[in-house]
Amino acid sequence: MYITTSTSAASSLLRASSRSRFVSSLSSFKSLPARSLSPSPSPSPPSLVSQRSLGFASAVRSFRCSVPRWSHRVDWRSPLSLRAQIRTVAPAIERLERAFATMAAEHPFKEILTALPKPGGGEFGKFYSLPALNDPRIEKLPYSIRILLESAIRNCDNFQVKKEDVEKIIDWENSAPKQVEIPFKPARVLLQDFTGVPAVVDLACMRDAMNKLGSDSNKINPLVPVDLVIDHSVQVDVTRSENAVKANMELEFQRNKERFAFLKWGSSAFHNMLVVPPGSGIVHQVNLEYLGRVVFNTNGMLYPDSVVGTDSHTTMIDGLGVAGWGVGGIEAEAAMLGQPMSMVLPGVVGFKLSGKLHNGVTATDLVLTVTQMLRKHGVVGKFVEFHGDGMGELSLADRATIANMSPEYGATMGFFPVDHVTLQYLKLTGRSDETVAMVEGYLRANKMFVDYNEPQQERVYSSYLELNLADVEPCISGPKRPHDRVPLKEMKADWHSCLDNKVGFKGFAVPKETQEKVVKFSFHGQPAELKHGSVVIAAITSCTNTSNPSVMLGAGLVAKKACELGLQVKPWVKTSLAPGSGVVTKYLLQSGLQKYLNEQGFHIVGYGCTTCIGNSGDLDESVASAITDNDIVAAAVLSGNRNFEGRVHPLTRANYLASPPLVVAYALAGTVDIDFDKEPIGTTKDGKSVYFKDIWPTTEEIAEVVQSSVLPDMFKSTYEAITKGNPTWNQLSVPASKLYSWDPNSTYIHEPPYFKDMTMDPPGARGVKDAYCLLNFGDSITTDHISPAGSIHKDSPTAKYLLERGVERRDFNSYGSRRGNDEVMARGTFANIRLVNKLLNGEVGPKTVHVPTGEKLSVFDAAMKYKSAGHGTIILAGAEYGSGSSRDWAAKGPMLLGVKAVIAKSFERIHRSNLVGMGIIPLCFKAGEDADSLGLTGHERFSIDLPSKISEIRPGQDVTVTTDGGKSFTCTVRFDTEVELAYFDHGGILPFVIRNLIRQ
Repeated sequence: MYITTSTSAASSLLRASSRSRFVSSLSSFKSLPARSLSPSPSPSPPSLVSQRSLGFASAVRSFRCSVPRWSHRVDWRSPLSLRAQIRTVAPAIERLERAFATMAAEHPFKEILTALPKPGGGEFGKFYSLPALNDPRIEKLPYSIRILLESAIRNCDNFQVKKEDVEKIIDWENSAPKQVEIPFKPARVLLQDFTGVPAVVDLACMRDAMNKLGSDSNKINPLVPVDLVIDHSVQVDVTRSENAVKANMELEFQRNKERFAFLKWGSSAFHNMLVVPPGSGIVHQVNLEYLGRVVFNTNGMLYPDSVVGTDSHTTMIDGLGVAGWGVGGIEAEAAMLGQPMSMVLPGVVGFKLSGKLHNGVTATDLVLTVTQMLRKHGVVGKFVEFHGDGMGELSLADRATIANMSPEYGATMGFFPVDHVTLQYLKLTGRSDETVAMVEGYLRANKMFVDYNEPQQERVYSSYLELNLADVEPCISGPKRPHDRVPLKEMKADWHSCLDNKVGFKGFAVPKETQEKVVKFSFHGQPAELKHGSVVIAAITSCTNTSNPSVMLGAGLVAKKACELGLQVKPWVKTSLAPGSGVVTKYLLQSGLQKYLNEQGFHIVGYGCTTCIGNSGDLDESVASAITDNDIVAAAVLSGNRNFEGRVHPLTRANYLASPPLVVAYALAGTVDIDFDKEPIGTTKDGKSVYFKDIWPTTEEIAEVVQSSVLPDMFKSTYEAITKGNPTWNQLSVPASKLYSWDPNSTYIHEPPYFKDMTMDPPGARGVKDAYCLLNFGDSITTDHISPAGSIHKDSPTAKYLLERGVERRDFNSYGSRRGNDEVMARGTFANIRLVNKLLNGEVGPKTVHVPTGEKLSVFDAAMKYKSAGHGTIILAGAEYGSGSSRDWAAKGPMLLGVKAVIAKSFERIHRSNLVGMGIIPLCFKAGEDADSLGLTGHERFSIDLPSKISEIRPGQDVTVTTDGGKSFTCTVRFDTEVELAYFDHGGILPFVIRNLIRQ
């Protein structure tokens, strides 16, 4: 489980590339800048560089072709099987070891390569020792930066990673404020199926492109371990039933059979790719409990685990002391193929925790508090590192909850260094004693382990925050953003303010005279009623909370107390429980609490993300009609991490994030319009009022049931079976070919047009001339607004496309399930029903104005009209453009619509990178300026003056934007690194990768 084999061994030789790699490997591309992409020492003679490059590439290809594919996950229970597999490829491994030995002899830091002894004799392996550098600056480095430093040292060969890069990291205190660029190569890549399908589609399409250009298509293969967990497809169609899991999984396979077969093909067609079948759990919980290594041991080389994932909540693994964060799908694809990750050396916010949580306060309350604090502090593009005496009061699951919501507070990582709590969790989750000993031994030896029993070395941080855990109080967040925290005691007053306030993040503008109206209707023959604030969805969902036994068992205790007092959730509330792994089911059954959750309607509906990502399923028709016919502001309460408008369900305009126990409490109350301190939740059968305090468990009660119910064998038995699949998955038949046979009639998997008419010559830098404005936005446009997500509206261009191809409305499925079809996704881009486009003068919805004619059209139809006339388009936006989940289609979609540039006040980190990766120019208004202050209406035509030679563009330089009306203003072009300029020069990251691999 913790040792990688197959082609991942070869990947250990592929040193993380710096900017110089791009210049060296692409020196024949005349459009690339002639200058060096980073300071470099005296260059090697060209012939030597060429020989090293070709010799190494040949060695890797030789190894890759010699090794049969197997899962890179080694079963810690089957060492004999592993040894047998290794014997079958001994010649290949011998060649690899010779190549490794050759490179090791040349390694600039070979003198610090140190053996790590085993306690009982022998050694675990060798590692590059940070203490052996004898540099006092390292002692002050944040632990998260030490991981970047180790990677640079291990991969340093003064060819791809230079000593100068190592020095930049060692001198982090001085170099980070200068926004210097460093190379980094993650140890592995993590995917889920929504983002995984387009990634595999792109890889398959890249193989075709390589083939058409006369090169070896087998060069397109992951060179680092890739784990893909299918968790985003299950929807909450069936609830409140013992049969819900089976029924929902059957529907999941009916809808997604073609996608699943495609992924299964990918797992055999591509080396080094593990696919975890549907019904296994949520990707980040599986990563935490099973996939995370903490320390790799690859052929005797020890190094820290690190991961990038195509889901923004990849950061959850930071709670385990593994450096991980979200990247765009296209960036992850490049990392899979051995391309470098070029990143700006981040600042690190030191977040000191002290004290202890009060009785009854949950980890969810803590993370919502931390999110609000960090959002206010400003941590975009930075690491946050948690430390202090309060760390000992947090379980590993509590830490993972905080790390999970890094995207919500805006940080690249929310990092918890490894300590004794981490080691205890590794043992709990079934990692072997020898593995845990190796992890502890390596991290202690390399100064990456925190022992709070010892005096702490003072570390330097870019800025400092502190929270006394005793100051955290019960809270929820909403109604439209995760960082809009509301203390529970203030919830009723806040709700009424939201009803009064004008439409916005904290307002619905409901007239005073209608705020108290009650809508009566019939629910399957029973009298029912709704009013503003009525809860219609109550979902225990999301890896943020389902990975935490304390809050999950706490929810069970709330349900138990409610049952014993005779309380019952109203039948028209759509309740659901979607665990993040099978372990949750085991401990809920062990504790005896699942039966009480069932009595309140919280039956298990499936193992996946469900409501958290908008797969909440339909509301009952009678409930939906009551909401829409009477313009009710209905509420959803969920234990998720995102509550942006239109995400959870189209009919729930108010969406609140809450702990699982609070989800049950609000379901019982039936409304968010309640003061839990003063108003009863319900009444007993004999008419006695029941208050919140009567059903809320104490911290001691929860701890007792956790101690008796969460057992190591549960993790072992769950994950022994996880890759074996299920009968439906195992029956899927897939071809054995290495090139995919595209079905032109498929509405799920379609060959994208990215490489159509591609040649070996890059298109070069290009400005924008007389482009129209496709959309004019304000602040906080999220990837939920941009990228197709959720259900497919019956009157949308996508619906028309599917109906024309014989797909009936009931089989539309979700946008997420059809991410492998670019025709669907282009039509669904900017199709969010809550889209606010200034060109529409206050009208809300997925439409825009076609400026030349003044027609009001769907965004897709307007874009196609511009494209057919040969006109480019741009987008105007406010602050935080592209915040939310890291969705590659939020960049791919606009590119397919013909968008050439986005001009915004600020960008979310991953989305800006994705735009560059698809060849779209990101521009920022100057401080204090925006479209409104400059008098831009969106009816102008825009020209962006970029040099025609890439060598004349610098990261972050100023450019002039002019309009046909004579206006002129200056923007900052947000190509942040030289590598991004190279991507832009090639028309995007994927064409760059193909040309690079062919040239090798």
